[in-house]
Amino acid sequence: MLTGLLEASGLTPLESVPEAVAAHAAAAGFDGVLIYLADVQRCVLRLLAGTGSNAAPREEAGDVAELRIEGTVPGRAYQYGQLLPAAEKHRDDGYLWWVPLVNGTERIGLLRIRTSRGDDHARRDMQHLSTLVALIIVSKRGHSDSHARLVRTEAMNVAAEMQWHLMPPRTYADSRVVIAASMEPAYQISGDAYDYATAGDVVHLSIFDAMGHDTAAGLTANLAMGACRNHRRQGAGLTELGEAIEEVLLEQFGRSRYATGILAELDTRTGVLSWVNRGHHPPVIIRGGRWTTQLNCQPAHPMGTGLGLKSVLCREQLEPGDRIVFYTDGITEARSPAGREFGLTRFTDFLIRHHADNLPVPETLRRLVHAVVDYHHGQLQDDAAVLLCEWLGSYPDDLGPAAALAGLPDRPGK
Repeated sequence: MLTGLLEASGLTPLESVPEAVAAHAAAAGFDGVLIYLADVQRCVLRLLAGTGSNAAPREEAGDVAELRIEGTVPGRAYQYGQLLPAAEKHRDDGYLWWVPLVNGTERIGLLRIRTSRGDDHARRDMQHLSTLVALIIVSKRGHSDSHARLVRTEAMNVAAEMQWHLMPPRTYADSRVVIAASMEPAYQISGDAYDYATAGDVVHLSIFDAMGHDTAAGLTANLAMGACRNHRRQGAGLTELGEAIEEVLLEQFGRSRYATGILAELDTRTGVLSWVNRGHHPPVIIRGGRWTTQLNCQPAHPMGTGLGLKSVLCREQLEPGDRIVFYTDGITEARSPAGREFGLTRFTDFLIRHHADNLPVPETLRRLVHAVVDYHHGQLQDDAAVLLCEWLGSYPDDLGPAAALAGLPDRPGK
């Protein structure tokens, strides 16, 4: 099954992936395999049809074109990264399974698999299949308009188009860290952006909030992130990064555009977090799932204003399990119709409460951003972005607790 599908995948366009998967899955006794992909806002799962038209379900097979994530069995499989049987047996004593579709730790969607097998061996085969299907989809989605149309439930503005294609996936995990990010309004982004990257033992983390609520704000954020990556990859330190970003913004916009931001690095060997604040809200640390504190550091001026304030490099010693949270003002300043802000206390209480519920980190952020949007009755007046990094300590030989924290499917026999 896996060898055949891998060999066929190289020249298979995205629209033909469902047929290729179904054909090769039959070798393992799986039939009725369907691929569902999560939408941009992680509200629904949509059927990747194999006919080139992603809008219509195949009614003759009883397939459903769209599934809600909230309050459904497939939604639970997606939320918790669990391989789950459907509510009832299929005809002929077969079973329907919902299998998380995960690339690394990025939750892409689900496979629905029908099989007469229900033992651990079948579960392993289903998970191996889902891993390969996820890799195939990720390899093809970047140049597929069909994929973009499928995972969008409304039109996207130009700034959002730029941001989503420039930013890294919303979830990452290895044996040292779990990283998750989220941003709303997903289709009308203007100046918010996040970034992260690894280099040996160091994890880079950054968040930006560009002035304005227009396409120019998106251009500013894109330019800031591009300059940050360019100079970071040439070995610039955190203070130099801020200065380099400012120089690029001033060259392009004069002093008419600027961006606030946090530029940070985590040494995963020691747990030392270093950061520079460029006119942004200070990061928050959550320790032991019980209390929070702001990491204060004397801020320099926003990048692009040319005010000449000195950048201060600050450091904090983390403990294993600490969660560092970066956010933009759209999170805490979102207002209810009565004018009350969502606020920092409500924000951190939400994170602590769902940490206590043992939710995967990406699922916690998904629920947080939905809560912020609901608090504002679905109409945010500003971008709301959050980037969270949990330092796990040292687990050199195994993915360890990162698997559960990131919502990876359970391994059979574990």
